[in-house]
Amino acid sequence: MKSYFDLKGHVAIVTGCSTGLGVQMAKALANQGCAIVPIARRMELLESVAKELTDEFGVEALPIRCDITDTEMVNETVKKAYEHFGRIDILINNAGTGAVAPAEDITDEQFGNELNIDLFGSFKMARAVAKQAMIPAKYGRIINIASMYGLVGNKIAPCSPYHAAKGGVVNMTRGLAAEWGKYGITVNCICPGYFWTPLTKDTLDTDWFKQYAAGAIPVERYGKEGELDSTAIFLAAPTSSYVNGVMVPVDGGYTCM
Repeated sequence: MKSYFDLKGHVAIVTGCSTGLGVQMAKALANQGCAIVPIARRMELLESVAKELTDEFGVEALPIRCDITDTEMVNETVKKAYEHFGRIDILINNAGTGAVAPAEDITDEQFGNELNIDLFGSFKMARAVAKQAMIPAKYGRIINIASMYGLVGNKIAPCSPYHAAKGGVVNMTRGLAAEWGKYGITVNCICPGYFWTPLTKDTLDTDWFKQYAAGAIPVERYGKEGELDSTAIFLAAPTSSYVNGVMVPVDGGYTCM
């Protein structure tokens, strides 16, 4: 019997893997047998995540502290992971930030920081992983985490730098997919909608948001923990070799209207 989503023997780097969606997607891949390199800036959280992955799923996890805006640190992180495992099959570019303020009040620093982390940081990780591991292996799965806000605007939370950065991630995905497809590397993008995380729960559980969701989201609720997992597994799978350069909104239908 063929197992379409078996990732045993594969290695994935997951950025922003100290809390929230990054940890959820790391667990999803680990559940399929994938070894995980969780990276973020807070080592104590990474070590806890790594232990959880190993204890729960029996996979090897190598936590590495990394600031994805630091080119030298990014290159060194990828080098460490590659030297340890001898391969890097999957990259999930999940690390990001979000400045919320009216556009007329956004500072240059806020806009630059957003682009530097969400867009340029994702590029730095993709570049390092492709150059050091995936192009030589003629194989790879890069999954960029953008946002439904990279596809559309919004009226509930003014965040123009976030829209700009995530829109950049969307089209960077297309550019890299076109360029690296010849190396057996697929580059795809997940565009999540409103998802429950420790950082968003105080907003999403309010009465006013529930009322908003009922009108703005066809399924009339926010995304629950685990509802991103199957998309990440699908795009990471060896069997998804002809899926390249696509944007997959996981948003309850928000962007279909």
